[in-house]
Amino acid sequence: MSHEAVPEQSVSEQQDAPKGLLQQMEELMASLTADLSRLDADLQSSADRPPAGGVAH
Repeated sequence: MSHEAVPEQSVSEQQDAPKGLLQQMEELMASLTADLSRLDADLQSSADRPPAGGVAH
């Protein structure tokens, strides 16, 4: 019987959740994209400074 109750709960959650989850995912992806862009810019600028920074032993 408890096996039948689980799908009912997940169905009711799915009716309320998708908009909230989709919005959260979009916000997280936008934040991640901004962070990655910043990191890329930092790496690009630091790569320009020392021409052989990571190669020296």
